[in-house]
Amino acid sequence: MKKDLLKMDDLSKEEILDILNLADQLKYEQKHDIEHHHLKDKSLGMIFEKSSTRTRVSFEVGMYQLGGNSLFLTDRDLQIGRGEPMEDTARSLSRFLQGIMIRTFSQEEAEKLAKYSSIPIINGLTDVEHPCQVLADLMTIRENKNILEGLKVAFIGDGNNMANSLMIGCLKVGMNFAIASPKDYTPSDVYLSRATEIAEKEGVTFTVTTSPAEAAKDADVLITDVWASMGHEDEAELRTKAFEGFQINKELMALSDKNAMVLHCLPAHRGEEITSEILEEHANSIFDESENRLHAQKAVLVKLMK
Repeated sequence: MKKDLLKMDDLSKEEILDILNLADQLKYEQKHDIEHHHLKDKSLGMIFEKSSTRTRVSFEVGMYQLGGNSLFLTDRDLQIGRGEPMEDTARSLSRFLQGIMIRTFSQEEAEKLAKYSSIPIINGLTDVEHPCQVLADLMTIRENKNILEGLKVAFIGDGNNMANSLMIGCLKVGMNFAIASPKDYTPSDVYLSRATEIAEKEGVTFTVTTSPAEAAKDADVLITDVWASMGHEDEAELRTKAFEGFQINKELMALSDKNAMVLHCLPAHRGEEITSEILEEHANSIFDESENRLHAQKAVLVKLMK
């Protein structure tokens, strides 16, 4: 039976750790020029309805390093751009490919693609979830801190796709999680309820607040994202006012653990959600995080497509 990765909650704690372990192995092998053609002669279709730097390059390079190939497809190239139903596109592409990654706006569109496909579907980002990014984040945190369980992660900013996937992923692997967002920009009740349920099961803390200082207090990891994600550009001015004070800066860092690390999924708007000073001080971890998109996604591809 095929398995998809549409949201972080599709993965159990054991499956997340299994992916991270494989990602570590694949990273080691790549650094030491050890061939790992697990997906020889397999093809990944990559559907892009949102622009991308890291997602496109990491998936293309990843498939090449795994011995397979990838096809870059946009709604301008496919008949879905001219009205073909997703269910028909899904069934046709399933006859040619061994997997599909989709980066789009609607979570429902990704789920419809999965419903009608007979091959694995990977969510490369929707407005609701960003699971591949979170796997890379967890990989980076574990590389830096050597552990995941018991650490405190603080997310400062919009209760968006990153926040949704992060809270589920972090809590599942036994991390304490705090999110600080303006009152009108917290995650949906569905995600807050599910996160609370996971936190209770794992015996960890889950804090939702409108105070960045409360969230950042004693945090081992601080994470942020842009205030206006793709599709919300017309709200940029409104969001700039609403998110005033929700910036990772030296004052907020002073409240966190003295060895706290900072992550950002990029692209960053320096001077908005994070100061240039803090981004540069933590550039090593942020760009390790960026690189780890490659290794974490390769692990996902192997687990789903091999």
